[in-house]
Amino acid sequence: MLHGKVHPILGLPSLVCVPVGPETAAELSDYVEAYLADDEVLAAARARAVAMGCPPASPATCAALRFLAAVLQAKAVVEIGTGTGVSGLSLLRGMAPDGVLTSIDVDPEHQAVAKRAFSDAGVAPGRARLIMGRGVDVLPRLTDSGYDLMFADAAKADYLTYYAQGVRLLRPGGVLAFDDVNAAADPARRDVESTALRDVAKLVREDDRLVPLLLPTGDGLLVAAKI
Repeated sequence: MLHGKVHPILGLPSLVCVPVGPETAAELSDYVEAYLADDEVLAAARARAVAMGCPPASPATCAALRFLAAVLQAKAVVEIGTGTGVSGLSLLRGMAPDGVLTSIDVDPEHQAVAKRAFSDAGVAPGRARLIMGRGVDVLPRLTDSGYDLMFADAAKADYLTYYAQGVRLLRPGGVLAFDDVNAAADPARRDVESTALRDVAKLVREDDRLVPLLLPTGDGLLVAAKI
């Protein structure tokens, strides 16, 4: 059965399909997240992230990132939010064999742990360029149209800056990806991060230079291809 309602993030009318079988939304989400299991290296990096209080991208989100990098045959990727290397490993595994990941994080301990994860996975040192700093400070120093993919999973209040810089950094055909956009799903939330997420979702949707898609993986992955 279909019911109309307004989408809480995008503010647009949408149709919602009410399942008639025994499956619940939670069961379907669990199925999607478990479809591609972490290997030993990725599972260890994920466990370290949890222990350090640094929530990693979900398994399904990591699978989506690897897929995007593979489809693009990405040779240059920029990531905001290195964490313990969970999403970085996924990106590297999808990228071209000679591709280079530029990953930005404010926490040197996170990047030290990520280096361990990359080493454990057999990633050549020259394929991962780790830069310590805030995305809003580092991104303006990167090359125009020099990247195939940009993934943001850091300070949500800065997503608007990541969006503006990302459009500049991507080559035509490149892809922007923003994690955790479902944090803005409750329209009653008026905190800085939720407001920024709603704003970036609206701007990406309305930007004529982009072809957007909102994926229900993990806590919500907003992707957009640059025309």
